[in-house]
Parts: sequence; C-alpha cells; structure tokens
Amino acid sequence: MTGSRTKPCRMMISEIVIVGHPVSVCVPVDHKVTLSVRAEGTGILHYQWFTDDDQEVCGGTNADLIIKAKKSQLYVCRVNDHFCNWVFSDWVKVKVLDIDKSGLPENWMGEPHIAVNPKPQTGRQGTKLILRCAAFGIPAPQYQWYRNGQPLHDKTSGMLQIDRATAEHRGSYLCSISNVLEETWTEPVDVDIVQTDQLPPAAPTATDKVALLIGNLNYSNHPPLMAPIMDVHELANLLQQLGFRVVSLLDLTREEMLAAIDKFIQLLDRGVYGLFYYAGHGYERVGRNYLVAIDAPQPYRPENCVCVQRIMLSMQKRRTALSVILLDTCRKWYNQDCIPSGIEPLGPSGNTVYGYATCEDAEAYEVQDGGKSTGIFTKYLNKHILQTEKVTHVLEKVSEDLGRDPLVTGKQQVEIKHTLKEPRSLADPVRTTGHTRELHLREACWRQANELPPKKRLMFECAVEVEVSFSALFSNVLVAFATVKTKGTQDCTVTLSSIPPMEDIFSSPGRSEEMDTLLFNTSDNPDCTLRLCALQKLKKSLVIKVDLHYTHMDSKLRQTESQQVDIGTPLVASCKLYTRNHATKAKKQEGASARSLGNMSSSKPRLHQTPAGPSRPFTRKAECAANVAVPRSNEPEENDENELEDFIHRY
Repeated sequence: MTGSRTKPCRMMISEIVIVGHPVSVCVPVDHKVTLSVRAEGTGILHYQWFTDDDQEVCGGTNADLIIKAKKSQLYVCRVNDHFCNWVFSDWVKVKVLDIDKSGLPENWMGEPHIAVNPKPQTGRQGTKLILRCAAFGIPAPQYQWYRNGQPLHDKTSGMLQIDRATAEHRGSYLCSISNVLEETWTEPVDVDIVQTDQLPPAAPTATDKVALLIGNLNYSNHPPLMAPIMDVHELANLLQQLGFRVVSLLDLTREEMLAAIDKFIQLLDRGVYGLFYYAGHGYERVGRNYLVAIDAPQPYRPENCVCVQRIMLSMQKRRTALSVILLDTCRKWYNQDCIPSGIEPLGPSGNTVYGYATCEDAEAYEVQDGGKSTGIFTKYLNKHILQTEKVTHVLEKVSEDLGRDPLVTGKQQVEIKHTLKEPRSLADPVRTTGHTRELHLREACWRQANELPPKKRLMFECAVEVEVSFSALFSNVLVAFATVKTKGTQDCTVTLSSIPPMEDIFSSPGRSEEMDTLLFNTSDNPDCTLRLCALQKLKKSLVIKVDLHYTHMDSKLRQTESQQVDIGTPLVASCKLYTRNHATKAKKQEGASARSLGNMSSSKPRLHQTPAGPSRPFTRKAECAANVAVPRSNEPEENDENELEDFIHRY
C-alpha cells in the first residue's frame, strides 16, 4: 500500500473509535457513490481511503469519499490522529453491475431496485439448475430465495444454484431483496424438471436487432418512383415496434449506399439479428441481384449498382443469428451473356433469409392504395411483419396475400429463399446478458444517426418569441418547425431557410402531399416548416436561419428580423458517409454531373412515367436502353467485384 498503514508511535494518549462504518453498495456503471466513515477521538482526525489493491485513493482524505463507480472494488478507510493512534474501518464493497438501468428512478434514494428478474427454467434431471436476479441498492441489498412460499435457508445470494436437479426441485421460485430502506420481491417463476426426452427446445433470442432501410425514388436517368417514401417510413415504424434499431435512408448514390452498408455491417455481431430492406429499381444478372443507385447512368452496368449477394456475404461473416434481406425491386434479367467473376461463399452457416418481391425475370409493382403510393410487396409485408411466427412463415403469408391481388395476377409473385435451421422470428426477444458492452457500443454508434437537434426558443427585439423544433421523417430527412409562441404584434409571419441551402427534393406535385401526410402527423400546427433532405451529403454544420416579418407598430413599415440556430451535423450527417473510399470517386463515369446539396435530380429531365392508379400498377424496373450495346471486353462485373472486395475484406 502506498503510504504505510502503521506508523511507529509513542505512548497512546486516547483511542480512536469508529462510530459509523461505511456500507457496501450495488450500483450501475458511472453512478455517483458516497462512502462515509464517522469516528471520535482526541484532536483533529485524519482520513485516508484505500482500495483492495493497496493503493491510496487519490483525493480520498476526507470522512466522505465520493467516487464515480466504474468497476467493482473494495474500499477501507484509515483514521489517525496526531498522537500516532490509528484504526481502520470495515472493508466495504462497491459492486458495479453493467446491466440495463433504464428503469432506475431519477431521484433514486438507494432502495432496492430490481434490474434482473429470474427466468422460468425447464431442466433435465441430474443437470445444473441456475436462477439469477440482481438489484441495485444503497446499502447493498440482501437476497433470500423461496420455493413454493418456503424460504431456502442456504440460498442467500443473487444466484440460486442446484448442482443436480431432481423432481423435488420443481416449483415456483421467487426472491426477497431488501436493505434497511425497503423490501421488494422478484416476479415468481416456474421451474420444471423433466426427463431428457421431454425437454423442449430453448426459445430463440437475439443479442440485438439492427435494420438498414434504403428507398431510392428520384433517379437521374431512370423513371422516378413514388412508393419508397411510404414503404420505408411505415416499415421503419413497424421494425422499431419489434425492437430493431432502425436507420432509414432515401435517395442514395452508389457510394452512399455502400457507405451506409459499411456502417450497418459494423454493427452486426454474433447473436445479432440483421435486416436489410431496399425499395427501388433493380435487376437480376446471372443469378445475382443488383440495386440501382440514383446516379446510375443510362444504360447502367453492375459497377454502377450494388450487389445484394455481397451484402449477405458480409452479414454472414459477422456470425449473425439471423440475416434477412427483403427486396421490393424488379428481377428482370439484364445482359445475361457476360461471364461473371466468382463470389466465394462461406461454409453453410444457416439462418439466412431472402424475401423477394417477385420471382426471377419478373417485375415488381407499386400502386396507389387509398390515396397513398405503396409497393404491393411491402403493402402485404407491413400487414404481417409484427406477427410472432417464424420469419419464413410471415413471408409465406405475404406471398399468399399478394398472389390473391388481382392487380398483379400473372405478373408478380413473391419468392422466398432461406437456410433457416431454427424457428427464428423478427419478434424474438432481445437478451443482452453477457453482451452489454457490445450493446452499448452499437447503441452509441446507431444513436448518432437518429439523434435530433434540441428545441430552441428565440426572443426577437420586437418581443416576439419563436420556438424552433425538429422531427426526423427518415435518417437523412430532417424537418424544422417554427412556431410563434408569444406575439408583441399580431401581424407577424416567420420563414425558415438553411445555410448551406438544402433543396426539398420531395416538393413536386403528388410527392409533396405524401410527405405532408407524414409531416403533419408529428407536429402541432407550426407556423412554418422546412424539409432538409439528403443530409448524408452534409460536410459541415447546418445553420437554420429564422426570419421574422412584421409590421412596425409606430412606422407601419414592414420589417424583418433574423436569427440563426447552428444544429451541427444532425442525424446521418454525423456518420460522414461521404468519407468512404475516396479513391473510387475518381473512377466515376465521365459526364456524371455534380448535384447541389439535397437536390438529387429535380433539375434533370425526367423519363416519361405514367402515373400509377388503382388499376394500373407501375413497375420498379429501370429501363436500360436496348439500342446501346454492352461490350464483351473489359467486363463491368470484374470492376464490381474488385471494388467490393475491399468493402468485404474490412470485416
């Protein structure tokens, strides 16, 4: 120990008596803890706190030791006086539980708070049986287990363990958890002990659930689409209800798609459920599916698109417990005579699912349904996705409903491919035990793509107060609201703009109305709104400019006051998707024009599209000009594979 606990001393004049020892505690990570010792003696008393590794606690020279608990550790305090008398307090333990603390009250006073309840168990005779519970408490709580209402006198810790379970261990178990402040009880759970041949399989669980949703609709060189707006938005809400961490993105270039997929793959790990969804133009070529980016030229080549099988390969390499890819896109065959380069598959890992909106060499359609555009596949997917059945059974119901839809009879039919070896469902519970550190890392990374700027109240010189607030329609589409809260004059209006300017790519007739149906469900009648699109392109802080227009009470002249709100890089802008693989940007096809921030393609001439109606579905196939020959030399497939090898091998 740094600094000796014992000192050579002269004759003791009087004893030091500790009248109040510190107490052990059990707290969550980073909780502020105060350990206190109270002593009586002659003259001024001095204190020094130590840890169990014989180290003096820096700054621990007071009767009260205040620490921010990082890890479980033992503490003791030495009290001495000027007469060489010294005495030590009792050793106490600060136990730190790295588990979910979301239910801990803000004004928690130290009463036992159960963080982990025991789980029902079904075990085989002769095997080990373990029940666990855990609670925070100051002082540290005491445990007492009960079976069928009777105390188990030798079971007084957070873990009840029976080395060789027998039929007599069947019953209802619960645990009493108490300290000097309060007593509380865990939820009762049933324990069943069965013969080996009677044991049911364990219910599947996930260590986390992560989803990436991409919808492409404003194409530069291909027919625009309508439905991905509503399809992605509604599916994102449903997946969040199932416990998924969701990032939803609209209108991405190929580089932006690959960068978003990079981030998504990094969040996958052993035991995680990963789901990738895409709505937009696509095609199939020699057994592989390609997603058409909004900047794909006419005609497109594989190097202008994203290969779906590469995404699944990356997901498998992360040893996910379930990998699901859902594609609401066409699968028309295109340029089939090229010789493909190989994608080396992993060994059979199982639990992969492909849900295709349509079968091979067929188109997928979107329609107007009840005043809104929707992909027919996603319409029925959203109808069934909350069900707790095995994911393939859910997709079978989607297939059955779509097969009965008269709009696409003989034109579109769902196809399902899978290697499920367990009955896994998208509704399976998340069990983070043993994975909390990885969970915290994923949570921090994914949270930044969905974190909204805080509200801001602005007071203008004319005594008008304006509140600026925000809502996320998608992870790359932010809406700013301005609401006049107090009026110094009745004749005032407010307008919003952004620095740098970010155009609203959804302002065209028809499309704007659909966005507004999303927008005005999330706000209380604001005075002004501003949609900020394509946040993935933002490379510096975004500033919201608030202009207040009013008539001066004395001069009767129209005047304007302005204030600015710096909101940093909100939502997916904080992920810096534009930084991925700068070297590939130099290889982009010549003639691809630079697009202004947030304006993917609104200034480009559109290819003709007949609006979809109740009886006229519109295809999601990107037309490739038939009169343009694709050379057999310098195969684009090789370019596609080589570029994506770098992407894959990082994982």
